[in-house]
Amino acid sequence: MSEEDDHSRTIKYGESAVGYIRKNTLPAYPRSYELWYTYAAGYNQGLNRAVNETIKEKGRVSTDEMLNLYGRFLSPTRLGDRLDEVGTKVSREVEELIESLKLSADATSDYGSSLEQAGEKIKRLDDPQKLQLYVTHLVKSTQNAVASNRKLESQLLESKKHIENLQSSLEAIRYESLTDELTTLNNRKHFEVSLEKIVDQSKDSKRSFALLMTDIDHFKKFNDTYGHQTGDQVLRLVALAVKQNIKTQDIACRYGGEEFSIILPQSNLQEAGEIGERIRTAVMSKELVKRSTGENLGRVTISVGIATFDQIDTAHSIVSRADEALYAAKNAGRNLVKTELDLPSAKAAENVA
Repeated sequence: MSEEDDHSRTIKYGESAVGYIRKNTLPAYPRSYELWYTYAAGYNQGLNRAVNETIKEKGRVSTDEMLNLYGRFLSPTRLGDRLDEVGTKVSREVEELIESLKLSADATSDYGSSLEQAGEKIKRLDDPQKLQLYVTHLVKSTQNAVASNRKLESQLLESKKHIENLQSSLEAIRYESLTDELTTLNNRKHFEVSLEKIVDQSKDSKRSFALLMTDIDHFKKFNDTYGHQTGDQVLRLVALAVKQNIKTQDIACRYGGEEFSIILPQSNLQEAGEIGERIRTAVMSKELVKRSTGENLGRVTISVGIATFDQIDTAHSIVSRADEALYAAKNAGRNLVKTELDLPSAKAAENVA
C-alpha cells in the first residue's frame, strides 16, 4: 500500500474519530481519540460491539463510559492487570494447598507416634477390659486419620480444578494478546515476534522463507458504502480464504486494517506464488451477501505481494520488499499476485546481467 493510500485511509479514520467525539460531546483526551479512531477503523471487534450496545441502550457514550471502555479494550495495562489478578489467585491457591499438606503431615506424624506408643503399651496391658478400651481408642484415632486423609484428598481435587481453571484463564489471556478478535488470525504483535524469530533462524540455518502481504482492493470505499458490519464480513471472508489455503506451519496474521501477512517458513518464491494465487482466487470466487437485507453485494478482490528472505535481509527489509510487490499489484490493476521479481530493481538487475 502506498504512503498516499495510507494517508488517505488514516485521515478518514481520524476525521471520523473527531466526529464521534463531537457527536457524543466528549472531552478530546488522547484516549478519546484513540478509542474512536479504533472504533472507526474497526480493528477491535469487542470494542465496536460494546460501543454499539452502549449507544443502542443509552443513545450516546458518556465520558465515564468512554473511560471504562478504554480500560476494558485499549488500556496498555489491561492484560497486565488480568495477569496480576490470576497470579494472585494462583499464589493464594498454592499457599492454601501447602497449609493443608502441612496440617495433614502433622496429623499423620501424630498418628504414627500414637501407633508406636500403642504397640509398647499393649504389650504391658494384661487386663482385657483396659485392652478393649485402648483398642477402641486406637480404632477411633484410625478413623480420624482416614477422615483427615479423605478431607485432604477432596481439597487436592478441588485445588486441581481451581488451578486448571486458572491455567485456562492464563491461556485465554495469552491467546487474546496474540490474536485478532475479528478474524481469529494472529495479530500484528504476533507477526512481528514471529518474523524476527524466523529471520534469526534462517540466518543461522542459511535457509530462506517467503513472506506474503495481501490487501483488500477498494476496501475503504466498500466499508464507507455498506458500513462496518459488512466490512467486517469481508475481513472474515478473506481470513477464511487465507486459513483454507495455507499449511499448518505457516503463520497467518492480520497486519492491520484490511492488510494481511503470511509467513511461509518452508516455501520458495514459486510455491508462495501458488499459495497467493489460490487465496486470491478463493476470495474472488465468493459472492458477498449483506446479512441484514439479503442484498447481493457482488465480489471482493485482493492484491498480493511476495518476497523471499535473503541472508542480508532484516525483518524490516523483507516486509518492505513484499509491500513494494503488493503496491506493484495495485498499480497493475489490482486483483493480482506480484513478486519481488516484478519490481523495477529486479528487472534492472536482470538487464545488467
